[in-house]
Amino acid sequence: MSSGGSVTHWLGALKNGEAAAAQQLWEAYYRRLVGLARQRLGQTPRGPADEEDVALSALNSFFEGVALGRFPQLCDRDDLWRLLVHITARKAIDQINHERRKKRRPDSVVKVWTHAALDDSDAEAGLEQVVGNEPTPEFAAQFAEEYERRLHSLNSPELRSVAVWKMEGYSNAEIAQKLGCVERSVERKLRLIRNRWAREVES
Repeated sequence: MSSGGSVTHWLGALKNGEAAAAQQLWEAYYRRLVGLARQRLGQTPRGPADEEDVALSALNSFFEGVALGRFPQLCDRDDLWRLLVHITARKAIDQINHERRKKRRPDSVVKVWTHAALDDSDAEAGLEQVVGNEPTPEFAAQFAEEYERRLHSLNSPELRSVAVWKMEGYSNAEIAQKLGCVERSVERKLRLIRNRWAREVES
């Protein structure tokens, strides 16, 4: 069977759920996709992820898409290569954008937000205590940008209000009084906020 015929055969087997076909396609295309990802990434700082991670992510997305029936027009190796190039290019762009966002969010600011997101004691609350008494203008601007971004990530006006009050140093009892609810309700809302912000810190 020719190389093209083999790929067509593997694609048919993959659509039928045969795991061996996925392995054959992985072995046939992984290294080529690593090279493509390396070209797409160029001189962009890689961080913990590199071209091999991009290629692996692209193949995983492809296999998942086939399993979900997303590519009904996929028939032969030409179709497959065009699709894999598209997916890999998109993954590389996502990685570049991710690294650029990280550059706009310096570690010092992210560490402050790790503290703010995960600490649940009233004693540690308050912007002035996590930023410091005299932050540099650059740090203050970066922190303000991150502050707005984090508030925007909360999809509830009430949660945003709770987050603002907590960061301003109000106790749980004071926030409960503002909302007209019990402290336990405030604690639940704060857990939701911390879980959301913890995921933001990890992203």
